Amino acid sequence: MPISDIERAVESSSQKLLQMSVPPVKYWLLRQVLDKDEKDPAVQHAFDGANSYPPKLKLLKRMKPDGTWPISSEERLAEKAGPGQPVGFTYRTMLWNLFTLSEYKAKRSEGFIDASLEKILGWQEEEGFIPGPWTNVFPVPYYNGYALYLMTRFGLQKDERVKKLSDWLLSIQRHDGGWNKPFIMDLHYTPEYKAMRMRDFMEFVGKRGWRSFDLSGLTQYPSCAYTTMIVTWGLMQQGKLASTVAVHRGAEFFLDRFFKRNPHPSYYMSEDHWTSLKYPYRFGSGLMALDILTELGYGPGDARMDRPVKWLLGARQADGMWSQSDRPHPERDQWITLIALRTLHRYSRMA
Repeated sequence: MPISDIERAVESSSQKLLQMSVPPVKYWLLRQVLDKDEKDPAVQHAFDGANSYPPKLKLLKRMKPDGTWPISSEERLAEKAGPGQPVGFTYRTMLWNLFTLSEYKAKRSEGFIDASLEKILGWQEEEGFIPGPWTNVFPVPYYNGYALYLMTRFGLQKDERVKKLSDWLLSIQRHDGGWNKPFIMDLHYTPEYKAMRMRDFMEFVGKRGWRSFDLSGLTQYPSCAYTTMIVTWGLMQQGKLASTVAVHRGAEFFLDRFFKRNPHPSYYMSEDHWTSLKYPYRFGSGLMALDILTELGYGPGDARMDRPVKWLLGARQADGMWSQSDRPHPERDQWITLIALRTLHRYSRMA
């Protein structure tokens, strides 16, 4: 693919997005795509706008002093009927809202963000993982990768608890370079247990305790593409880890499986999910994969990147934007377009 085609698309769409974007999108566009210095007046103006951006202020205002957000009465009842926090809707709501605040350029000192991060770390188990939010039967690498990303985004990368979390994730990387969601699925698909219904299997593991099982030799079931994506996303933010073999093995895992069916029923099995443009990041996608890969340095020198990049460029609409659906959503589509542009910009600069 001619790099000049990518550069022209980035230039044209960037100028359009610049004229219409909300302050936080404009800030990241100026910094990550147009390569403006932090002291540039336009960047400073966008930063000031992001600080006073009404959706950000509303999200901060709704925070409780303990770092949580209100959830619906139905969700509260369901949470109380279970084992309680961090299993339930409270923790999930915290993760999603903290991510949004990080995109809005919120600082740890604002509102009760620090209390929220401390609450999450307060749930950390001795092994290093954070339990929940959908089960306490076993730890879920996906959500731990997400939490790790947020801790670093808010400046806690030097905290020993955060290092302990990243060490735990590294310790459960599988033979194929990826991670499973949940990684105990390796056990479920062995001949001894594969005939059990998932509900019965979960109950069995819950009674016996996941720590009593040895998963080290279980390699017959492949890792989950989207779990691997999220864990890699979290680990690569940890300074020197971005250049490690472990992180690049994770990246290679989902790069080699781009456009392919995901074997795990818990997360989007269809090949179509790769080409689904969604924001905010939740469960991985082709757009997220390319964003991660280009940040790690995968570019035109790797032939495996050619087809995915062609897809991304081809997903650009006639108006120069990338959109989640045929029914435009003003802010969401701006974020999707921003991610597409910074991905293509990084890729073209590596030519």
